[in-house]
Amino acid sequence: MSLPPGFLEELRSRVSIAQVVGRKVIWDMRKSNQARGDMWAPCPFHQEKTASFHVDDRKGYYYCFGCHAKGDAIGFVRETENVDFMGAVEILAAEAGMQMPARDPGAREKADRRTELMLVMEMALRFFRMQLRSGAGAGARAYLEGRGLSDAALERWEIGFAPPGWQNLWDHLTNAGTKPEMSLAAGLARESDKGRQPYDVFRNRIIFPIRDGRGRVIAFGGRAMDPSDNAKYLNSPETDLFAKGRSLFNHAPAREAVGRGQPLIVAEGYMDVIALSEAGFTGAVAPLGTAITEDQLRLLWRIAPEPVVALDGDKAGVGAARRVIDLALPLLEAGQSLRFALMPPGQDPDDLIRAGGAGAMQKMLDAAVPMVTLLWQRETEGRNLDSPERKAALERDLRKAVARIKDPAIRRHYGEELNRLRRALFRPEWTPRGKGRVPGAPRPGTRNSALVAASAQFGEDLREAVILATLITHPALILSFEAELERLEFRVPYHARLQAELLTCLGESDPAVLRSRLEARLGAGPLEKLFASGHVQIAPPIRHPDDDEKARLCLAEELAKLAANRGAAREIAEAMEDMEGLADEGLTWRLGQAAQARNTAGRVKTENRGDFDVAPNGAQVDRGEREAFDRLVAQIRYDKARQRP
Repeated sequence: MSLPPGFLEELRSRVSIAQVVGRKVIWDMRKSNQARGDMWAPCPFHQEKTASFHVDDRKGYYYCFGCHAKGDAIGFVRETENVDFMGAVEILAAEAGMQMPARDPGAREKADRRTELMLVMEMALRFFRMQLRSGAGAGARAYLEGRGLSDAALERWEIGFAPPGWQNLWDHLTNAGTKPEMSLAAGLARESDKGRQPYDVFRNRIIFPIRDGRGRVIAFGGRAMDPSDNAKYLNSPETDLFAKGRSLFNHAPAREAVGRGQPLIVAEGYMDVIALSEAGFTGAVAPLGTAITEDQLRLLWRIAPEPVVALDGDKAGVGAARRVIDLALPLLEAGQSLRFALMPPGQDPDDLIRAGGAGAMQKMLDAAVPMVTLLWQRETEGRNLDSPERKAALERDLRKAVARIKDPAIRRHYGEELNRLRRALFRPEWTPRGKGRVPGAPRPGTRNSALVAASAQFGEDLREAVILATLITHPALILSFEAELERLEFRVPYHARLQAELLTCLGESDPAVLRSRLEARLGAGPLEKLFASGHVQIAPPIRHPDDDEKARLCLAEELAKLAANRGAAREIAEAMEDMEGLADEGLTWRLGQAAQARNTAGRVKTENRGDFDVAPNGAQVDRGEREAFDRLVAQIRYDKARQRP
């Protein structure tokens, strides 16, 4: 059976070889870099203990450095499932949701036709580039120069120009021996409905070539030079080469850049992508004149697990970003999501870079928000929530949105985060005595109540988080505190995973490099969760990332407190067991020593002790805030007592 042209290429683009291979092997996560699709495992084809089997998810192949087995996803399924080529294709097509095509006896002719169409597209590109350098392209060159593009940039992006006139390209291709039907099939010309010769699709436009993932020209995009033109931007029509909803501008170069560590940025148009790339953000792509499609979203996730969507800051850009949420929710998987960097109002990435340089764009990328944040903003923005019915309507809409997520773990985490935001929004804020309360007003924060009312376990978990966050923010201290870090038993599971990874990063001194390594090995989730805590964010080492000495003192103090508290807890537990027998002076002495060790560790050496109390969990609470809280509780109790009959 012959397959139609492009079927296997689309199948390979839809299927992740890492997922296919991952069903048969156990990845070595210490050696693998999941964010870059660089995976290692013991080879499934021969017996070994070391991870010499390499999978490159972006390029779509595997290779074993031991037995030298190699191939793509189809070859892997053939070898492991013991099926022939077509059987492997059928298995992967079913997994990718693609219907196997009917027998096509003309497949060879169609493949030859695609090859001929690509030759025609290359001829057209050479014509457009030549026209930009001619006298007819003077206005286009001036426009591009005004947009900040140098001659070198014009060459890099192969930008051209389609001169005014109805048949310039048509005549050029015809005179070069191109068959008229091929110019039409390539989407370069259209039939006249007035019985005349076909006419050029692109006229008086700056031309941007669109290449596929293998670098072949499959279409063109054109920007009108005439301000009165009805279509400012125009893309090639759909052809045997070009499917608009399954293509990305700058696909292949961006994939290579992301493999070298660049973030994957999804912009809106050609000029945004070019501006981003010229400013150093070379992992930029753009959809082609349409909203992002499901196929394009899957292409993006093949390149990077968490692309950053950077759309214009106008109403249309915000609306487009929010529509992407509805598309992405059912497709979310663990470690596979989106972040959003919305530009300032009235600006696109090109405007932002020209006004503030690469630094301004980097700040926007650093401030990119996760998809759940944008979902919350979309559902709450502009809503009046001053009645139970309106609050119930918000809860209903949030439940509907979360229900679209197919992955149960992600659905649960989204529900928990949205519930947290909803509780913070609906919890009433108390005003001074006699003023009543304002229902529905968000509380400024729960820092005080959490510290005062939390259990001792909460305090210890908080100390674990502060210790880890300090080491990640000041990685040069890892080596100095290696022994203490190794001895410490972290009780929170993701804290323990971070501890194990930090112990493999001895000698690293760059916080950005360390975070990148941790995200590559554990994903972004643990770090986001660690630094999301308000208590961690206000810790001195986090607020002062350049002050290593302050971080050293804080780290030593937190480690001492945690060790003393846990040591005291163990002593008390053992003493309780001993009390079942005969208590003696030795038992009393042990309890006294445990209490003294805990109190000594709890003393604050760097702050004015008179300004703070210590809560039952060992955390410091501002005395003024504690007294205000006590007065509030007393007032509530007094008011309730007066209401009793």
